[in-house]
Amino acid sequence: MLSKLITTAAFIAIGTTAAFAHSTLETTEAHVGASYKAVIRVPHGCDGKPTIALRVQIPEGMIAAKPMPKPGWTLEKVKGAYEKSYDYFGTPMKEGVKEVVWKGGSLADDEYEEFVFRAFLTEGLPVGKTLYVPLVQECPDGATERWIEVPAEGKSGDDLEYPAPGIKLLEKKSGH
Repeated sequence: MLSKLITTAAFIAIGTTAAFAHSTLETTEAHVGASYKAVIRVPHGCDGKPTIALRVQIPEGMIAAKPMPKPGWTLEKVKGAYEKSYDYFGTPMKEGVKEVVWKGGSLADDEYEEFVFRAFLTEGLPVGKTLYVPLVQECPDGATERWIEVPAEGKSGDDLEYPAPGIKLLEKKSGH
């Protein structure tokens, strides 16, 4: 009986570790029509290798992205056209940062780090749905961890091996 309990506890521990092994967002809910501070938590490298770059795709409807520089890392902002024009505090925005890349640093496989950017969640985003922020960790020798999988309608990120971090979109706050 005791050995069965120990085995069960070990499987639960392994499952719990796997659930926390992927890159996530610190804040998983945000209001549309407001700024959002994305804190990406990277808990490890790639199968024993250090992370040397992190690429974050800014999803459509998330505009005016401004990444936070990170000491020891080079910051690259890839700009492009949005699918449509968005109102950003009275100013129409048709293009902006579509991808943020931190590279040139080194995050050892047994270390933890956070990467930060701010962006505006436009009012047209679907309240009650999840907005996914795909990202790719790059490691030496071409090794990667691609956190880009988006669950099908009615499914959960728990069903995926490499789920993209997501933000549940909440109704716009009233007032300022």
